[in-house]
Amino acid sequence: MTKIFIDPGHGGTDPGAQANGLREKDLTLSIALKLRNILNNEYEGHSLLLSRTTDKTLQLGERTTMANNWGANYLVSIHINAGGGTGFESYIYNGSYAGKAETNRLRGLVHDAIVSETGFQNRGKKEANFHMLRESNMHSVLTENGFIDHSADASKLKSDAFLTSIARGHAKGLARALGLKQKSGSGTYYRVVTGSFVTRQNADIQVNALKAKGFESFIEIYQQSGTTYYRVITGSYQSRANAEQQVTRLKNAGFESFIVTYTP
Repeated sequence: MTKIFIDPGHGGTDPGAQANGLREKDLTLSIALKLRNILNNEYEGHSLLLSRTTDKTLQLGERTTMANNWGANYLVSIHINAGGGTGFESYIYNGSYAGKAETNRLRGLVHDAIVSETGFQNRGKKEANFHMLRESNMHSVLTENGFIDHSADASKLKSDAFLTSIARGHAKGLARALGLKQKSGSGTYYRVVTGSFVTRQNADIQVNALKAKGFESFIEIYQQSGTTYYRVITGSYQSRANAEQQVTRLKNAGFESFIVTYTP
């Protein structure tokens, strides 16, 4: 059983970075909770522990002690960047230590999956002397998911569907890195697509319009013939009949949709 420790950065009296009406501590917690749900609902062969599941104050030492005492096999610390840049970057500890090559290999799988899932500008795979990386006894990565003080990144971070994309990128990367298996019976899904757009902004507009009518959705990045599309997914089902019922509900609400098959 692979033990994964998820650390939503900051919390409680420590808001982290703040800009554009957003607080880092809120975003990291939302991503972490979504990540927990995706891993538990879609994968098996692991157990999870979060450093916090509420808006709680925790010192850095408390977080690494919790992970070390639990005997975690992998630690991911989730953060939002600031400082005027844009895009995604990840970190491993910059010191010299046994297993660094493997830590870097695992980080590469997580990093690439997040960039692919979110469409973030790739700022690179980096190293730093961060406490969460230095004081943890297991392989670990710290992710910086967009810049809270960059208007375009902040606009994305205000979208619940985009936060789900960040979480799903983490989940896919962790699954590849740690060899997690899809739950039995979850091989093929029927996904309901309610719009496919060449710009993320138009996809976000559609997500908000669907939410206003009571339909939760998320954005999937899809490439075809060299063109990138942003598909709005409004339901994923193991039964085609259930997917067809969703298409009918959406049509009655004024949204044209179609069904595609998806194998994780």
